[in-house]
Amino acid sequence: MPDSATLDERTFGPLSDSVLQMLEQVRLPLCVTNPNMPDDPIVYVNPAFLELTGYEAQDVMGRNCRFLQGPGTTPESLQALRESIKGDRVTTVEIVNYRKDGTRFDNALQIGPIIDAEGQRVLHFGSQLDVTDKRAAEREAIALEMQERTHRLRNIINVMAITVRMTAREVTDVESFAKIVSDRLQLLGAAHLRTFEDPDATTVSDTVAVIMNAYAPLGERQYRLSGASLRLPPAQITPLTLSLHELATNAVKYGAFSDNAGHIDLSWERSDGELRLTWQERGGPEVTPPTREGGSKIVQSVLRNARGNITYDWAPEGLTAVLTLPA
Repeated sequence: MPDSATLDERTFGPLSDSVLQMLEQVRLPLCVTNPNMPDDPIVYVNPAFLELTGYEAQDVMGRNCRFLQGPGTTPESLQALRESIKGDRVTTVEIVNYRKDGTRFDNALQIGPIIDAEGQRVLHFGSQLDVTDKRAAEREAIALEMQERTHRLRNIINVMAITVRMTAREVTDVESFAKIVSDRLQLLGAAHLRTFEDPDATTVSDTVAVIMNAYAPLGERQYRLSGASLRLPPAQITPLTLSLHELATNAVKYGAFSDNAGHIDLSWERSDGELRLTWQERGGPEVTPPTREGGSKIVQSVLRNARGNITYDWAPEGLTAVLTLPA
C-alpha cells in the first residue's frame, strides 16, 4: 500500500504548502480521492477525518471509501453518491458510516469534483459532518410526540368514560343525559383538535376565552380575563378544559352567568412550578353549597390523574375556585 507521503507528493504537487497546512489544521473532516486511479482510492485525509473515524492514516490511504459502509448503510444513499459522482456535481448525501471500532455515525457527506485549469476532473473531495446527535434528538422528539399524542388520546377516552359514567349517576332523564354528555365531549374534542393542529400555539388565554365566550350570555360584558401570555402544555389541555367547562356550566345554571348583573373574574399565573387559576364569581344569586357533586366529582377525578387540584369556596356572595396544575 502506498504511504501518504508518496501519494501527497504525486497528487498535491501543484498545491502550495500553505494550502496543505490549511487542510491539516481545519476541523472539518476531509478526504480526497483520485478518480483517475483504479477504484478511486483515498490519496489524502486530514487529522479531523482520522479523529472522526478512529482510523490511522496507514489504514485508509489507497483504499476506496466504501470501507466506511456497514449494515445500516442504505442502497438509496449509495445510489445518490453514485449519481453525484457520475454527474460531476457537488452534493450532500446523508449516509450511515462506521468507525474503526464498529460504532455507527450519521454522516452528512458533501462530495464533489476538483477541476483543473483545463476543465478536467483530477480529484474528488469528501467532507464529513457527524450529525448523529442531531438525528438522535430528532428521532427522540418524534418518539416523544407520538407518545404524547397516544397519552392524550388515552386521556380523552378516560375522560369520556368518566363523563358518561358519572353523568349517568346524576341525570336520569335520557334527553338531558345525552345533551350533557354531548356538550362536554364536543368542547373537549374541539380543544384537543386545535392543539393537535398546532400545539405550540395553544395558550391559557386562548383556551379560557373559547369557553367563556361559549357560556357567558352577555359575552365579554360578563367576564374579565387577566394573566400573562402562557403556552398551555398539551398535558394540561384535558384537565383545564373540563374544569372550566364544569365551572362555566355551574355559573350558567346557578351562579354569576344566571343573572344579567353577574360577573366572573378569571386570572392565572405560573409560579413555583405550577399553573394556578382563580375563578371568582360576583353579582349572581346568593350561593349555597351544592348537595350533589356531579360535574365537580368528574373534575376532581381528571385533575387527580393530572396531579392537579381544585378547591371551592361556596361563599354566599359568589363561588371562588382555585385550580392548580403542574407546570
